[in-house]
Amino acid sequence: MSSLYEDLAETESRAGSELAGATDETALESWRLAYLGRHGRLTLVLRSLSGLTIEEKRTVGGAANRLKLELEAAFERRRAELSEAKLTAAITTGRLDVSLPPRPLPVGRLHPITQTLRDVVHCFETMGFYVAEGPEVEWDYYNFEALRIPKDHPARDMWATMWIDYERDGERPMLLRTHTSPNQVRYMEKNQPPIRVVVPGKVYRFEATDQTHDWMHTQVEGLAVDEGISLADLKGTLAEFARRMFGRERKTFFHCDYFPFTEPSMGMLIDCVVCDGQGRLKSGQACATCRETGWIEILGSGMVHPEILANVGYDSERYTGFAWGVGIERIAMLRYGIDDIRVFYANDLRFLEQF
Repeated sequence: MSSLYEDLAETESRAGSELAGATDETALESWRLAYLGRHGRLTLVLRSLSGLTIEEKRTVGGAANRLKLELEAAFERRRAELSEAKLTAAITTGRLDVSLPPRPLPVGRLHPITQTLRDVVHCFETMGFYVAEGPEVEWDYYNFEALRIPKDHPARDMWATMWIDYERDGERPMLLRTHTSPNQVRYMEKNQPPIRVVVPGKVYRFEATDQTHDWMHTQVEGLAVDEGISLADLKGTLAEFARRMFGRERKTFFHCDYFPFTEPSMGMLIDCVVCDGQGRLKSGQACATCRETGWIEILGSGMVHPEILANVGYDSERYTGFAWGVGIERIAMLRYGIDDIRVFYANDLRFLEQF
């Protein structure tokens, strides 16, 4: 019986050592068959009890059964350890490293007209003007009547108006605004001088589309009203604007013009940015941009007509003001050397990605 105890002790020692060395499922299964299988070492020990007395069988058999339970529990623990280690290895080797940079995506950018519009507005904001926006669908009164352009005035021919199909009192008084001047009137109706305001937005005219015209374009107009404002203030403000947009070396030139809502009215020109005001390119060819004149007109302006000031309730004897308007597409074309306005809205990425 002592030899059986020795076999059980040796089996327990070897089984524990070999189980700790089992590093995969195959080795673990081999261990189970070697010690707990039908022909395993522990099974052979139990079969050898047949030659013992009942008391010896009870003693040795009890020890053998306790060892069997211990080995089975150790087997389950080791199997769980190997399974967890396998799962951890799979997670570690197969996981996605989210710290890696993703595939690059195309980055959007501002449209060249939006860039230019923001630059123009910012230029005047730094000179003390602030932004006021208004409706694009406008009443005839604000678009024409309040600006000294009554229904029978020939100046209405200057604006190829898009009228809205809406009738009131037998007339159609609603339209897509042809300029942003209506919002200047709206602003003056609600505010008292001093006023420094720029009015950006889209305007619409029923015109044939060509290299320099489109049915819709972007405009910025400005208005300043206060005591003692003179033509010199207008010229100084717009000359500074031209230099900030086109370079400090730019020269400006003003000539007489006509707008129903200003008196006197002026157009402002700058020396040509293509030929530097020479009228000819360095190659000797005639400059097509300025048509050999050396000058390019970029905006219209003038002193606010006293009737308009009186119509909004201002004392035209006390207050004076100046106003101006510029097309953003025209500024962008000159800044970027573009000769066709239509490319701005053709949605051609080959063009837009250059900005």
